[in-house]
Amino acid sequence: MYLSLEYKRSNIIRGGLIYCTGDTIAALLLNEFSITRLLMMVAVGATLYALEIPNYFKWIDSKAATYKGVRKSMVKTLLALLYFNPLWIARHLFFIKISMMPWQQISFYVLINIAFYSFLVNIPISFIANYLIQNKINLRWRFMASAIFSALMAIYYAMSTVWFN
Repeated sequence: MYLSLEYKRSNIIRGGLIYCTGDTIAALLLNEFSITRLLMMVAVGATLYALEIPNYFKWIDSKAATYKGVRKSMVKTLLALLYFNPLWIARHLFFIKISMMPWQQISFYVLINIAFYSFLVNIPISFIANYLIQNKINLRWRFMASAIFSALMAIYYAMSTVWFN
């Protein structure tokens, strides 16, 4: 089955605004707010996340189409969890860090370590949220729901840099 890529204006706007809102709250809580960081999160949310997340969710639906009932729900939920894994979290943290400091000061080992523990602690909440997003929300609104959840998680990820560092 061939899936065409989607990159819609509505997702671009929502992604840019929602992701930067969550990260801005986190930055304010950590006293790390900067215009550069805000612009980085707008750019990442409006480009990378607005392109890849809705298309991945569409792919999840295509892969789970052959299943029924509880099995279908679990496949969709686990595929979503597979996507938002420690490497995704580390990449998100990397985007934050490159907006705040020179590349030479960024430790990939530290980012992966923080992301790993952040992911482990967060599994119960992520499982429930991804179950609801993948199984109770129409595909058309799934990116927005995921972006809102991710904005809340951005606060958690930012706090993770303090808790798990």
